[in-house]
Amino acid sequence: MGGALGKSESPKKGWIPETKLEAKMVEAMQRRESQGSSVKSFNTIILKFPKIDESLRKCKAIFEQFDEDSNGAIDQEELKKCFSKLEISFTEEEINDLFEACDINDDMGMKFSEFVVLLCLVYLLKDDPAALHTATFETLVDTFVFLDKNKDGYVSKNEMVQAINETTSGERSSGRIAMKRFEEMDWDKNGMVNFKEFLFAFTRWVGIDDIEDEENAEA
Repeated sequence: MGGALGKSESPKKGWIPETKLEAKMVEAMQRRESQGSSVKSFNTIILKFPKIDESLRKCKAIFEQFDEDSNGAIDQEELKKCFSKLEISFTEEEINDLFEACDINDDMGMKFSEFVVLLCLVYLLKDDPAALHTATFETLVDTFVFLDKNKDGYVSKNEMVQAINETTSGERSSGRIAMKRFEEMDWDKNGMVNFKEFLFAFTRWVGIDDIEDEENAEA
């Protein structure tokens, strides 16, 4: 996950990105945030989970097409061919950075859920590549914009609580729900969630990981 900050350090204004890729991601998100969000509440997103899940599963065909050795993972060479075929123009360094960022198990191969996160990052960074399922990826970007109240490119614990409170009209359980959702996103426990961390949590919420579990059960 890269060089995470120590747990004792508290989030502060002017958060410093840990990698070049994260810096680009934050910059792209801040540009997008200047346009605002169409999301009115977290509940509206939850209601879209089945549709988002169905749409993301369609990326499976792209994944299988470029998983040339059919081992259930895409390696760096396969990813370079994928980008070339989809006419996504990244430098070799950028492709390697994306691969390392999304290969969270460090096993030199991206599983399908990791590949979905990568495609959504590409969508954010490249302003609407035609080859991608843009409506769904735009919904994911829009959701992050809704959560990031101060538009700094990160979601904090307080922002998550605020977003859930807006949704649940002050129900007593809303604080616990917000904290649970935030903990699911904040993998490195540094108190701030970037877009990549949000995507990994979101794909689990809508059930993308279940595809791999189903396939493993069949194998």
